[in-house]
Amino acid sequence: MAGPLLEVRGVTKNFGGFNALEDIDFEVQPGERVGLIGPNGSGKSTLVNCICGSLRNDAGSIRFDGQEIGTQPAHRRIRLGLARSFQIPRPFASMSVLDNLRVPLLYAANARAQKKLSHGEVAAEALRILEQVGLAGKARDTSGGLTQVDMRKLELARAMASKPKLLISDEAMAGLSASEVDEILALLCGLKGLGVAVVMIEHVMRAVMKFSERLAVLVAGRKIADGDPQAVAGIPEVVKAYLGE
Repeated sequence: MAGPLLEVRGVTKNFGGFNALEDIDFEVQPGERVGLIGPNGSGKSTLVNCICGSLRNDAGSIRFDGQEIGTQPAHRRIRLGLARSFQIPRPFASMSVLDNLRVPLLYAANARAQKKLSHGEVAAEALRILEQVGLAGKARDTSGGLTQVDMRKLELARAMASKPKLLISDEAMAGLSASEVDEILALLCGLKGLGVAVVMIEHVMRAVMKFSERLAVLVAGRKIADGDPQAVAGIPEVVKAYLGE
């Protein structure tokens, strides 16, 4: 059996005297859907920043697709197939929706492709991804004028354009209506059919429970639970810390 796609072992991160992460073990199998939850300040963002390269962990190891990546800069991790979408989308606002996808296709996906895509193939692939997320009809629109839910779709599309093996989705549903949450949830769940593993960080518990094949919980920089979502949601420490019951 192949090993984990992502393997985090003993990761610790301190900010001065504050211990943001303490000896965290966390892994993701190829194609797996994992929910990562915890109250504000639990260490979720710090863990993701260490995984993606925005921060360097002080101790422990981070392996991705068999490689130690703890010292790799963020752009190299993207080229290995590790992508992240952000809660606050940051598209190139003056560029078209289509051109926003050309950038990751040219510089991330092409960087590890055996056969480089031509400019025509890049445009065709960008349109295919936009069709997948329901934005093909807005390909020529300026991205800065999109609605909130379409901006989230574009953020996911940009992450998908880098051809990830693992996508970390950070609060993609924050502030959306119930029907809009369902749209984003369908897109994230559909990535499994493409062989993409997804870690979803989310406060919308309905979506987390529907999405997750496995659920991990952080509280005050420690992982307190990791396993079957229904079982984890019933652990008293999780209920007390996160669900507020």
